[in-house]
Amino acid sequence: MGIPGYEFGTIMKKFLKAPNIPMQSDDMEHKKEEDISEWYNELVELAGLCDKRYPVKGLNIWLPYGWKIMQLIDAKIRKMFDDTGHAEVCFPLLIPENEFQKEAEHIKGFSAQVFWVTHAGENPLDIKLVLRPTSETAMYSMFSIWIRSHGDLPMKLYQIVNVFRYETKQTRAFIRVREIHFFESHTCHADAEDAERQIKENVWIMEKLGSALCLPYILHKRPDWDKFAGAVYSLGADLLIGEKTLQIGTIHQYHENFARAYGIMYEDRDGSHKYCHQTTFGLSERLVGAIVGVHGDNSGLILPPSIAPYQVVIVPVPKKELKEKIENYARQIYEALNKEGIRVHIDLRDLRPGNKYYDWELKGVPLRIEVGQKEMEEEKVTVAVRNTKEKITLAKEKLVSDIKSLLDAFASQLYEKARKELEENVHFINSIEEGKNKQGILRFNWCGKEACGIEIEKRLDVSVLGIPVNEKSKHGKCIICGAETDIIADAGRAL
Repeated sequence: MGIPGYEFGTIMKKFLKAPNIPMQSDDMEHKKEEDISEWYNELVELAGLCDKRYPVKGLNIWLPYGWKIMQLIDAKIRKMFDDTGHAEVCFPLLIPENEFQKEAEHIKGFSAQVFWVTHAGENPLDIKLVLRPTSETAMYSMFSIWIRSHGDLPMKLYQIVNVFRYETKQTRAFIRVREIHFFESHTCHADAEDAERQIKENVWIMEKLGSALCLPYILHKRPDWDKFAGAVYSLGADLLIGEKTLQIGTIHQYHENFARAYGIMYEDRDGSHKYCHQTTFGLSERLVGAIVGVHGDNSGLILPPSIAPYQVVIVPVPKKELKEKIENYARQIYEALNKEGIRVHIDLRDLRPGNKYYDWELKGVPLRIEVGQKEMEEEKVTVAVRNTKEKITLAKEKLVSDIKSLLDAFASQLYEKARKELEENVHFINSIEEGKNKQGILRFNWCGKEACGIEIEKRLDVSVLGIPVNEKSKHGKCIICGAETDIIADAGRAL
C-alpha cells in the first residue's frame, strides 16, 4: 500500500549525518541559552533545512524539508493577498541601469548592494543590467504604461521571487543571505487616503501572518534615517531571537515619490491628470529563520502546525511476530487523519523507534503518534507533544477531533510562550547608563531629533528601531538632550 509523503521522508534520510541513522537531540553541541548564534547555525543544518556549502558565499541550497516549510509559508501569504484583492505577477530578474537610476534616492540606498551584469559572453553590454535587489525600478516603468485612468485604480499586485543583495556582514542562513526568497506587494492608488487604507490592510495582514506562524512582534515606525530608500515612511515588524532583534516584515508608504520618477499618472473623472500614490509590503525567507530561532530548543526545531510539513508523524512500535498487524493499525490511523486534511506521515524506516523519536523531535513535528501492541489491542494511540514533552493517550474513535484540538492548543501555547518572552525582554530605561546593563529591546523617551537618535545608537551600540505603533505615549525626558517629550522609542542589537 502506497503512503503519500513516505517518499519525501525517505529522501530526507540522505541529508542526515549518517545515511541510515537519524540525528539525535544530544548530538547538538551548542545550547541555545549559551551561544544562540552557533546553536542556530548548527540546527538549520542538522534539521535538514539548507546546505550552505554551495561555492558562492551567501547563496544557499534549500533542502527538501526547509523548502517545504517555505512553500507552506508562501501558500499562506498567497491566500491572504489573493483574499484581499491582490493579483500575482512575475517580473524579469534583470533591470536596465537607466531604469534603475530613475529614482535617485532609491539607487543611493541600494547602490552598494547590487550585482551588475556587464557582459553577454565576451561582448560588453550597451546598457548594464542589475540583478533586482527589489522590484520598484523593474515594475514602475510598466505601471506607467498599464495605468491610464481612475478606472484602473487601485492596482494591487504581488510577486514571490528571488532578489539579490550583496550582504557584506557575516552571512547566516535565512537571515543574512545574498540570494533572498522574497515576497513583495506593490499597489497604486488615486490619492493619499486610499494609500493609507492600504497601509492599514497591510498591517492587518502582517498581524494575521504573525499569528499563523506563532511569531509575536512589535511594529515600529522607522526613524527617518532608517526608512526604506524612496519612502515617505516605513513600518517594520521586529521580534526577538534570544536577546537580538530581527526584522521580519516591512511596509512602506511612498506617496507620489516613485510615481513622479516613473511617470505613473492617471486621468481623473474631471479630465485632469494626477500622479498615483503607492505602497509596498515586503517579506522574505527570514520568516523561516525567525521560526527556527524563536521556537526551537536544544532538542531541535518546534514548528507551528500551520507550516509544519508533517503535523503528525506515526511511528509503529512493532513486536516481530505482530509487525504486519501493528503497521496495518498505523495505516488505519493514517487514513483517518489524512482524510481530514491533516498532514500526516508514517515512518516505516528500518530503524529503532528511539532513533525515529529523536529524528522527528529534531525536525520539530508537533505531534508524534506511537502505536504498539497495547495501543492496537485497546484501540488507542499514544501521542507525544513536541513543545511540552508530555505524552497523552487517545481513543481511536475520537482521534481526529482530539488531534485537531491538540494542534490548536499547540499553536496557542507556542504563540503565548513567545509573546511572554518578548514582553519580558522589553526594558524601559531612563538613562544611557541604565541601558548599558540591559539586553533585549530597550525602550526610552526620545525627543524625536535625529541627532539624539544617532547618539543613542552610538553610545549603546544599538539600532533605533523607531516608535512602537501600538504602544501608548509616555511623558518624560529625552535620554540624550533632556527635552520634555511624550515620544517613546525602541532600540536593539540586530542578530
